[in-house]
Amino acid sequence: MSRRTKARGASPVVLRPDQVEAFTAGGDELVTGEAVALDLRPTSFVLRAAGVLIDYLAYALLLVGALVLVSLLNDAGVLDDALSQAFLVASIAVCFIVVPTVVETASHGRSLGKLAVGARIVRTDGGAIGLRHALTRALVGLLEIVFTSGGLAVVVALLNGSSRRLGDLMAGTYSRNERVPRATHVVYGVPAHLQGWAEVADVARLPDGLARRIASFLQQAPQLAPASRQRVAAELAAETVPFVSPVPAGEPEFLLAGVSALRRQRESAALAREAALLDRLAPALTETVPGFPRRR
Repeated sequence: MSRRTKARGASPVVLRPDQVEAFTAGGDELVTGEAVALDLRPTSFVLRAAGVLIDYLAYALLLVGALVLVSLLNDAGVLDDALSQAFLVASIAVCFIVVPTVVETASHGRSLGKLAVGARIVRTDGGAIGLRHALTRALVGLLEIVFTSGGLAVVVALLNGSSRRLGDLMAGTYSRNERVPRATHVVYGVPAHLQGWAEVADVARLPDGLARRIASFLQQAPQLAPASRQRVAAELAAETVPFVSPVPAGEPEFLLAGVSALRRQRESAALAREAALLDRLAPALTETVPGFPRRR
């Protein structure tokens, strides 16, 4: 299932347990035990590579500065050859392990490169990473990025759908893309060939749970596999038929779209009539009876 958690502030899409398998995508998906599919959009391979390149260029520049400082101290006679070697190893550890760990822990998964490409390192459940995750990524990154010039990280990232490198797999993290377009809510009208049916159809109020599942299906139908799309539509249509008279012939998905549009139109009209009635009653509700003493 595709990780489908709505981006900020939106409610997660709740599916029935028997419908969860219909929402398919890559294979690294996360669905909670309550059948809530989390929409956690991974960063693409190209953006991940660009972010890592920026990060490690910054770390390399920091290392160059440390090496220059060690060289100057060595030339000045402050350090001997043994201390110079020790400071060299310490500089590599600080620049490629300590600094990345501190930066990712303090920024909750953000770094210079990730800020540039709009990414954030998070746990596989979408939560913020901690010291353990950042340290694991930095230690493994020294092997797969520094020692192998990024070759091992590229191979591992290309072998999984979320572009997770070896450090992510060992730490239980991945890179989430935070620059995503705002989700749009598609509103379906009555299908053209059901316009005649809509004029005479009687659609009773649907149970709230069924109405929510129909709305969720209509929003996500274009992303479903054809077989799963037809199966879920048929199941929802079978539950909807007892509330519809007459039942139109045709594809179950068209029935769901027509029922959803009719209920939306009629409930909107009912709300408009209620608002108009309250407007007419407003004077009687707010004014006092003639001759009745006003409240001081």
